[in-house]
Amino acid sequence: MTILKWALIFFVVSVIAGVLGFTGISAASADVARILFYIFLVIFLVLLLLGLTIFRA
Repeated sequence: MTILKWALIFFVVSVIAGVLGFTGISAASADVARILFYIFLVIFLVLLLLGLTIFRA
């Protein structure tokens, strides 16, 4: 959940920077947020598959 929280923080920073006109900072933080979200998604899917197959009790 920490990765998702950081992704949301970078997304909020991106939106605020975009509203204030800092387009470079906005684009950079949006890219970081996107990368963190994809990492979170991959980890979530791997753990979901492991939970449904290997760790079934």
